Amino acid sequence: MTTDDLARPATTEPISLTDALGSFDALWSPRILTRVNDYDVRVAKVHGEHIWHVHENTDEFFLVVDGALDIDLRDGPTGRDERTVTLPRGAVFVVERGVWHRPRSADGASLLLFEPSGTSTVGDAHDPVPDHVDATTGHVLNR
Repeated sequence: MTTDDLARPATTEPISLTDALGSFDALWSPRILTRVNDYDVRVAKVHGEHIWHVHENTDEFFLVVDGALDIDLRDGPTGRDERTVTLPRGAVFVVERGVWHRPRSADGASLLLFEPSGTSTVGDAHDPVPDHVDATTGHVLNR
């Protein structure tokens, strides 16, 4: 994590989600819009598959701003039951802490995420990280 990543993004003016999402092209590489208490408000563009991963100590909030997102989950009593939730534009979903999950979008999507500051995009445990996934705690949005 760099000093730039730790800087608190300025929020003295309204932030346009359209402008924020239009300011970068990188996929699976979230940008930090602002912080609320100890939480990052992030935006991300996604296409294809992320990786199976788990956040042991925090929930993960997803809001689909544009497109559609599928989230594969491994949950149930044994933690091995697989199911998929599909989030159309405007839908919200929370992956609870300790649940293995894999976000994916066949046609691409734009997302708004809430996570504690410093939360890794690949969780506390994960499958091997391919080149198209940015293992980061978020990047401050350049405005």
